[in-house]
Amino acid sequence: MNPEWEYAHTDHTAPRQRPAPAGLAHTEAHWRHHLHHQAPNGALMGRGNAMLDTLTGGGPLHLMHTTAALDAIRSSGQVLGAAGCLVGALYCAPLTPTAAGLRPHNLGSYLMETKGHRDVVVIEITPPAAAPAEGVDYLRLGGIHLDTYHEHRHALTGAEDERLRAAVVRRVQGSAGFLDLMLANACGTATDPAEFLDRLSHAIAAVPFLGYLYFEVVSEYLMLHSASAETRACADLGEMNNYLYKRLAFAAVPTMDRLFDLALFRPGHRRLTDLLSRIEPALAEQAPVYVRSRLSHLFAATALDAGRDVRTTTFHGARFDELAAIAPRLLGQLLFRELRTHPRYPQLFPLIEQAKAHGAYAYWNGRRITAPYNGFLPKGEVGVNLATPARVTLWTAEACERGLLHPQERIDAALHPRLADLHGTALGKASFTRPAEGRPALQPAH
Repeated sequence: MNPEWEYAHTDHTAPRQRPAPAGLAHTEAHWRHHLHHQAPNGALMGRGNAMLDTLTGGGPLHLMHTTAALDAIRSSGQVLGAAGCLVGALYCAPLTPTAAGLRPHNLGSYLMETKGHRDVVVIEITPPAAAPAEGVDYLRLGGIHLDTYHEHRHALTGAEDERLRAAVVRRVQGSAGFLDLMLANACGTATDPAEFLDRLSHAIAAVPFLGYLYFEVVSEYLMLHSASAETRACADLGEMNNYLYKRLAFAAVPTMDRLFDLALFRPGHRRLTDLLSRIEPALAEQAPVYVRSRLSHLFAATALDAGRDVRTTTFHGARFDELAAIAPRLLGQLLFRELRTHPRYPQLFPLIEQAKAHGAYAYWNGRRITAPYNGFLPKGEVGVNLATPARVTLWTAEACERGLLHPQERIDAALHPRLADLHGTALGKASFTRPAEGRPALQPAH
């Protein structure tokens, strides 16, 4: 088993200290302790989180999934996955059984409100045994991306591979000053937060991975520090408030409804404080300081090789092989994004992305994980392991006036550990086109 899969997974109920480069001002354990005990909603990072309690309980799991492909699922008898933050798992939200019906997690309620054109599927999973509550942290998948590139370079021509490598190096060299600034902040330097955010906004265009970090850090800040009545109501149910980051994303990037691409999340200082003032005014002032410190730490921790010393590392002048030694996981993230814009990505997609999905399925089955979740935070984004040996049953569902879901018709379909065709996904529709003739009938379930 590739050790990068273990590195990329987090168990918030029993956190472990991952290897990290030397010289960081704070450890991963320090940040966890700080957030758990100092943030108003910090208890939701662990045993106070209802989703985590359910995942570790060993009993049946109830999840909801929205789909525009119910007819295709019925006719084919297959439920397929889609590449994304859950690496091929079927994207769902938790459901809680009550006497009156299945109550959606607030993420599920959001999906039902905003995806009214889609059908809702209720999924019941009966795990063979209790399992750890491990979630895959897509911010830590850089090593998997890099290993997958090395394993499948042969699919590229020599000229394509050379252009790919050169493009990645140009991105790093053009942003080296800011990348080094983040390393300095991770070691304890306190750059002016307004300047930091403005430079971050500029750097994301060259290093899209920074947009992922930026969005998740701001989302974390909002969910853990919000004191609104809405957030308190969610916390009373053991849930993080997903409405906060959804509002942030769609206000910051007008095209998010077409493709949820976090490389486009790049507000500068003034824009960020304005966005947060509209969502929860009391949180706007301190956000830039939080983002500067937290993002700098996460960048160093997720980008650099654990054997490095952050204090003596620089990106200036680094070539491809040097990047592979200095910051292999950053290199992997950059290669992943570069390949996503490659003209032949639709052809490469089944080879590259299915390989990652197979690796994830193998890890999850080895750990008896039937429902991995977005492991950066246990906010409610949970998936179904499509290769699980657990008993899985699917129903159509309807919502009552109270917003509760009620299973209706049993769906005669089975999970298949395979990714749907790229052209039926949001990324494929937004970025790639092809003639309608020959397009497979089955569209992705995510």
